[in-house]
Amino acid sequence: MPRYRIRNGNQMIAEGAVAAGCRFFAGYPITPASGIYKFMIDELPKRGDVAISSPDEISALAFCVGASQRGFKSMTATSGPGFSLMVETLQYAVMTETPLVIALVQRLGPSTGGATQGGQGDVLFAGNSIAGGYTIPVFSPSTPVEAYELTIHAFNVAERLRTPVVLLTDKEVAMTSENIDYSALPTPGTDERKTFERSDGETFKTYSFSMRSDVPAFAAIGGDEKVTISGSAHDMAGRLQKNSPETIEVLRHLQEKISFRSREITRLEIDPAEKAETMVLSYGISARTSREAVASLRGKGERVAFCNLKTLFPIPENEIIEAARRVKKIVVVEENMTGLYRSQIARLFPDKKIAGVNGVGRMITPAEIEKAVLSRN
Repeated sequence: MPRYRIRNGNQMIAEGAVAAGCRFFAGYPITPASGIYKFMIDELPKRGDVAISSPDEISALAFCVGASQRGFKSMTATSGPGFSLMVETLQYAVMTETPLVIALVQRLGPSTGGATQGGQGDVLFAGNSIAGGYTIPVFSPSTPVEAYELTIHAFNVAERLRTPVVLLTDKEVAMTSENIDYSALPTPGTDERKTFERSDGETFKTYSFSMRSDVPAFAAIGGDEKVTISGSAHDMAGRLQKNSPETIEVLRHLQEKISFRSREITRLEIDPAEKAETMVLSYGISARTSREAVASLRGKGERVAFCNLKTLFPIPENEIIEAARRVKKIVVVEENMTGLYRSQIARLFPDKKIAGVNGVGRMITPAEIEKAVLSRN
């Protein structure tokens, strides 16, 4: 393989999935995520693995759930309209503790929206799409290299925690090509789900744990163990129960196994500046624009800190609070109408000035960010 290759974010997500050990892909082509679909449909069969062109997004995620419950690392890719159709099955994956990865490549607007226009309007939808108030991990790359690294991380988190994970990107990151130095690519290790090993006299329970933060050992359906799976409220054995004490423990466990490991799974880039009074905070393609604006401001003598959020959910509250501890103003940059993630940042800092730079149907420019940093408002 040549050291340098021209690649876009979609291709790097697909290559990251293969590097992470993905053996099953099911998807329905949808702009701007179709590049992932094409790569996986072409590549996985060459490796003896499985890639399915699904009749729709609902069946695509259902296929992934089944493959994962059989023991295979599984993935799908979609955009906003497709993700909307997947939500019911996504909730089933949460309840049944089924690890899988969904690459959600954002486009503009609701419904069919602007298929070839970018946006970052699905950020809260991705993190809060589970009924009952549950949160699943959501990671967001700002470059193709980050897309590769975070895809592997997404698979690792899914396997370690037995949970669905969303890799949230956008049209610009997904479809912008650049020269990638493969010799400099990060090489994170790959994790596997903990599997059940029988000891004398032990009975397998699908969702057995000692502490609520534990992750149950996995046994594949069709294997040696009797695996009982239910999307309804259930006890540790997987049997339907309405509100028994054990069932309530299982429901609490679904969230606590993730929140307990929040620091462990968090990825973010902090670029501090001595005596900085302002911090620019962003994610996805807007973080890349923000990085350029911060460099320009520093070149003009301004002291500005920068935070690129690669983990959006669970919200890395402690890390953000520590990074912004000494600044007086935070400028949140995101390509949506109302400052969706800014609302999450504002509640962490009731005593700081929180400003937003937003754009709809277009990329935000470095000049807009510089203006917001220098503004007294």
